[in-house]
Amino acid sequence: MNKAELVDKVAAEAGVEKREAEAVLSAAFRAVVDGVKAGDKVAWPGFGTFSVSQRAARMGRNPQTGAQISIPASRALRFSQASAVKETLSN
Repeated sequence: MNKAELVDKVAAEAGVEKREAEAVLSAAFRAVVDGVKAGDKVAWPGFGTFSVSQRAARMGRNPQTGAQISIPASRALRFSQASAVKETLSN
């Protein structure tokens, strides 16, 4: 599902116009990113939790040349799904 399809589905289910649904979705995603960037966990009960994971610096390999390269430390968005989502996807 791409962005346009998500906006269409949310607008239809919420009974609002597409531009309103897009504005709300954009605001929600910005709030999640802002929250995890500040170091907080962002939880949506029944759906899951967004958080930041730290990735340590490490040595990697260039697949074309085989030469070793240094990969710097980084932060990444992590999502842990709620048990209700796990159950839904398992059925």
